[in-house]
Amino acid sequence: MSFLDIDERLITLAEKADLVYSPLVDTKEFPEQVDIALVEGAVSSEADLHKIKLVRERTKTLISLGDCGITANVPSMRNPFGVKAVYERAYLENVTLDASVPQEVVPPLLPRARPIHEIVPVDVFVPGCPPSANVIWDLITELLEGRQPELSGKTRFGA
Repeated sequence: MSFLDIDERLITLAEKADLVYSPLVDTKEFPEQVDIALVEGAVSSEADLHKIKLVRERTKTLISLGDCGITANVPSMRNPFGVKAVYERAYLENVTLDASVPQEVVPPLLPRARPIHEIVPVDVFVPGCPPSANVIWDLITELLEGRQPELSGKTRFGA
């Protein structure tokens, strides 16, 4: 959501770049060639694993955006408990109606939630929970100008 917080700068961005994919819209296929991909969140499910490999394969510059993408942060809190215990807690113990583990609508979880860079190479790491809109704007504008973004002093984990 911090991306959307760049507010009116989205208009400026739209003049310089095409937004070709977003999980905010119901697009199922990731495009063949992408210059910059901002990816947030840990790799937690089989669907995540498939998607991040595809994104890396088709993207020139992959950015791990936020603490969850960089460290697996909150999603990895489930790691010590195992998948079976996580499913039981989420779908059996904490429900009042129709307690059952979904089989088709929820992608199977991986044994551990993992940061993006443990699965595929990452080009730029942007810490923050979430990263600020200004940091995201600086990142994008630097990349669009063909420069490597210098974010030190602008970001920190947990903020």
